[in-house]
Amino acid sequence: MRSRGLGSFAAGLLIAGAILWSLLTTDVELSRLLSAGPRIADFLGRMVPPDPTVMNEIMKGSAETLRIAILGSLGAVFLSVPLGILASETMVSPAVFRPVRTLLALIRAVPLILVAMLMVGAVGLGPLPGIIAVAIHATGMLAKFYAEAIDSVSRAPIAALESAGAGPLARLRHAIWPQMAPVVARDTIFRFELNLRESLILGIVGAGGIGFYIQTYVRSFQYDKAASVTLAVIAMVITIEAINVALRRRFA
Repeated sequence: MRSRGLGSFAAGLLIAGAILWSLLTTDVELSRLLSAGPRIADFLGRMVPPDPTVMNEIMKGSAETLRIAILGSLGAVFLSVPLGILASETMVSPAVFRPVRTLLALIRAVPLILVAMLMVGAVGLGPLPGIIAVAIHATGMLAKFYAEAIDSVSRAPIAALESAGAGPLARLRHAIWPQMAPVVARDTIFRFELNLRESLILGIVGAGGIGFYIQTYVRSFQYDKAASVTLAVIAMVITIEAINVALRRRFA
């Protein structure tokens, strides 16, 4: 108990030290924030009222963003199923799952925007690089979730099948999948929501979606049109989040 208390105290000191170091070494001036108030007010004032004439662009960009999120998520699921199995210590030996887990960690470490820029350079502008970027980036997290779902199931049914001579795929189908299916559904729905949010910004680097229009209107100082697109993005995110909450409750 005493060692645990000392460990908690040391962790608290480390966190407090990190916060204090950040405050002392970061160039944060309250006067600069206060002086920015008029400029922020002027920026927001230019966005009112929103321009409704860009509805066609909003519909086109929203549909493209949704397609990127759906197809990117589908690609991530296809990639994550085999990688999740190979990253599971329940299914394979340490010589296999450790390198696969390292690969997934490396994928997660690369920012989505960088992957999208690389894909734009490789395949050109449009939604295709966005789809590929979302699929690759989401696989790093989704495959990890799948592996953890496999490793967290009850061992008793697995041991029973092993004693009967069942192979890895038979164990996965009859003992592991029935237990992990609700978790997989929940995690996949959650990742789709994240993919949709991330797809909104891919247009900034030319990877398609509604973010392209936000960038275009802001750079050309058409703030009223940018406001219309922003409101559409907010409405889309709220709608998708409500649907995902309902689906997660269904599979809980």
